[in-house]
Amino acid sequence: MIPLTLAEVAAAVDGRLVGADPQARVTGPVEFDSRKVAAGGLFVAFPGEKVDGHDYAAGAVEAGAVAVLGTREVPGVPMVLVADARDAMGRLARAVVDRLPDLTVIGLTGSSGKTTTKDLIAQLTVRLGATVAPPGSFNNELGHPYTALKAGPETRYLVMEKGARGIGHVRYLCELVPPRISVVLNVGTSHIGEFGSRENIALAKGELVEALPADGLAVLNADDALVDAMASRTVARVVRYGEAPAADVRAEDVTLDDRGRASYTLVTPEGRAPVRLGLTGRHQVSNTLAAAAVARELGMPLTELAQALGELGLVSTRRMDVFDRPDGVTVIDDSYNANPASMSAALKALASLGRGRRTVAVLGYMAELGPYERDGHAEVGRLAAELGIDRLLVVGEPAAPIHEGATAVGNWGGESVVVTDQAAAVEVLRDELRPGDVVLVKGSRYRTWDVVDALRADAAAGNAGPGTATGGGAA
Repeated sequence: MIPLTLAEVAAAVDGRLVGADPQARVTGPVEFDSRKVAAGGLFVAFPGEKVDGHDYAAGAVEAGAVAVLGTREVPGVPMVLVADARDAMGRLARAVVDRLPDLTVIGLTGSSGKTTTKDLIAQLTVRLGATVAPPGSFNNELGHPYTALKAGPETRYLVMEKGARGIGHVRYLCELVPPRISVVLNVGTSHIGEFGSRENIALAKGELVEALPADGLAVLNADDALVDAMASRTVARVVRYGEAPAADVRAEDVTLDDRGRASYTLVTPEGRAPVRLGLTGRHQVSNTLAAAAVARELGMPLTELAQALGELGLVSTRRMDVFDRPDGVTVIDDSYNANPASMSAALKALASLGRGRRTVAVLGYMAELGPYERDGHAEVGRLAAELGIDRLLVVGEPAAPIHEGATAVGNWGGESVVVTDQAAAVEVLRDELRPGDVVLVKGSRYRTWDVVDALRADAAAGNAGPGTATGGGAA
């Protein structure tokens, strides 16, 4: 964060200083986890039913915090008192970005692919200047200001992922950290239980381009009609990306190798260049095009851009992370989260990577689908069968419609079973996996990743099941 006196902090958050020196300067990070407090920092104390941050205020000051931003006085602790700590943290973030005139804020949203594309954009912008991007998917009203407060005078690019569970959420995040460039990836059915329809989801996602100034830039997916239509909702200049002929930044001649990695010809107004990705999944073509559109607008030359796209890698964990075990089993860890669109992309990646090999999908429950829940799960099952996935392990009764959807496909030659939990899925895999198999693990944050962790641990211990090679660890 930029250095601020406590008087400046209090003014920014509409707070009151108690037991604090107004001229004391905050020069370190803003943290709400007292274990991360560093010298010169500011500790934010959130009240809670089970854990109250104010109980850790004195320890935070002992660890080097200049003061504590909180909602009640703590004896002997320099305080910035406010009515609402979370609101105050957002106000402070806005004050900081407003004091950084050379900062370009890049905001992105979409029903799927946000975190991966945020990471891709940040890997490109860091080649152009100092970049701050959130860890994982810090995309809500707490993670958003927390990330923005990492920006300092040297920061040139702030890449912000924006999540939403209702109309107005993206608008609020844009008020905290106003974007100069807005990227909208897609409109799917993620959180449709809260929104009610894809049209309402589009309404919410489009708040990102509505927040742009006249000299800003909207980067829109030309392959998604609901996203493409958002061009009418912004006063900013519009650049489209995708595989549609109308896209300003597009991919042509897309092919996949035996690891499911795409190659394509990148086409821009400046010319054409070959791109060979190191990322698994056909859907990464769209993600990398979004990142390319941003980097191009920021001045990265075409040749350099094409090379940089080929060097992009995974940053956030459990998102299309492909590894090979010593026994010849390949695992696709996409277990962080799931919705129908990301399930579709992951299953297609499994089918591509597993060409000529036995494919196994371990699929968990998809949350927040509301009335679409049964149909959404059943569609995933049907797709798995239509893609020819050989074996489905459906984890938990709430996900059972995946099994029903798959088994309803009459000409499917595969098998499906519903298992009670992750431990049961692991036991089935230990009994059935053999060298050469490809396994996808995916679900909505209901510890589906326990299956991946067991697969890694088994490989490291040399007891991964029938046909296991001895020794070695997970690649």
